[in-house]
Amino acid sequence: MKITALRRNVRTGIADPGTPAAIRGTEQQDVRIDDGGVARRRRLVRIGGVAAGALVVLGILVASLNAWMHTSNVVPAERLRIVTVTEGPFVRDVAAQGTVIAAVSPTLFASAPGTVVYEVHAGDTVTKGQVLARIESPELLNEYERERAALDAMSAALARQEIEIRRQILHSRQQEELARVAIQAAERELKRAQWAWDLRAISEREYLAAQDEVETSRLNYEHARDTAALERDSLTLDLRTRRLERDRQALTVRELERKVSELTVRSPVDGMIANLAQNQHALVPESAPILTVVDLSAFEIEFQVAESYAREIKPGMSAEITIDGRRHAGVVTAISPEVRRNEVTGRVKFAEEQPPGLRQNQRASVRIVLDERDRAVKFERGALIDERTRFVYVVRGDRAVRTPVELGSPSVAEIEVLRGLSPGDRVIVSDMRDYRDAPEILIAN
Repeated sequence: MKITALRRNVRTGIADPGTPAAIRGTEQQDVRIDDGGVARRRRLVRIGGVAAGALVVLGILVASLNAWMHTSNVVPAERLRIVTVTEGPFVRDVAAQGTVIAAVSPTLFASAPGTVVYEVHAGDTVTKGQVLARIESPELLNEYERERAALDAMSAALARQEIEIRRQILHSRQQEELARVAIQAAERELKRAQWAWDLRAISEREYLAAQDEVETSRLNYEHARDTAALERDSLTLDLRTRRLERDRQALTVRELERKVSELTVRSPVDGMIANLAQNQHALVPESAPILTVVDLSAFEIEFQVAESYAREIKPGMSAEITIDGRRHAGVVTAISPEVRRNEVTGRVKFAEEQPPGLRQNQRASVRIVLDERDRAVKFERGALIDERTRFVYVVRGDRAVRTPVELGSPSVAEIEVLRGLSPGDRVIVSDMRDYRDAPEILIAN
């Protein structure tokens, strides 16, 4: 058998005797390279590149997240209002809106119950002393006539009492004079008795009787004198009592006379009738408002400020009044002790001649200077920054740091810094309530 006959079946590995055997080559020593492994390696390289890019992006995200975690908030720079802390003169003032009112606007009241009859209308110009209204009060007039008649009766009774007192005083004086004359007569009789007794022309009994008559006359005179004095004092007291009663009645009549005269309502000032408080021929009670007169020659500005300024604003402080864009010097005249809706009402008058053309209820603004300092650390205040503010955001590069501060008195546009800030610091004065007191805020440009 030939060698070529021993060729094996390639598929089964068994020699096929019927097939000539071929010469063995080097195919058993070679290793076949698989093309699928190269493709896998290429895919792994691509996956590694993508993974590296993802790691880089993830690192950036982690860095941004770390920055956000440290700053808690990010705010665009265009949304912030940033001011610089400065040092210089500081004027502490307060501004308020007010209205022009009449400085003198008396309201007239009814002096007695009755029917009101107006002589003028609302808006009429009146002069001082002009009759504005009349009140028809029959009850008051009757009472006045009755009390005046009682006064006349008391005056007549007092006159009679004075006549009676003079008569009694004259009678007492007469008794006193008669007692004095009796003493003189007794003394003359005593002299004659003494002369006769010396001659023994009368008895001792008659002499002693003459002496007793003198003593009796003296006692009668002293009693008459004292009685006359007491009677004069008593009559004087009675007369004084009657006069006091008459004077009391006169006061009553005088008061009623005043009320009767006030039934005719007259204007106390030159001005204009602001309003009529009652209807024509209306029945009004005593002390009911009748009408209001406005003095148009003197105006003041009535303003309202927060109650925190009530203790600092005093009458006499200088003020600045702005009306229609023009500024005028003013002086605070009054500040109300009453607080309404967390505000206090005050009044300012013009320090110089008031401008012409002012109208009732015209709008005006008032600026009151509370204090002035030459050197103070300050910055422009925001709407939510005042002396009670304890923290502000100070800009440090691209971050805003929450910084504790102590602020002093505020003015209209600025606020004083007592502690925590230095000149040159940049402070955010915008509304930062949305950031919930974050310790740091990132400012995005």
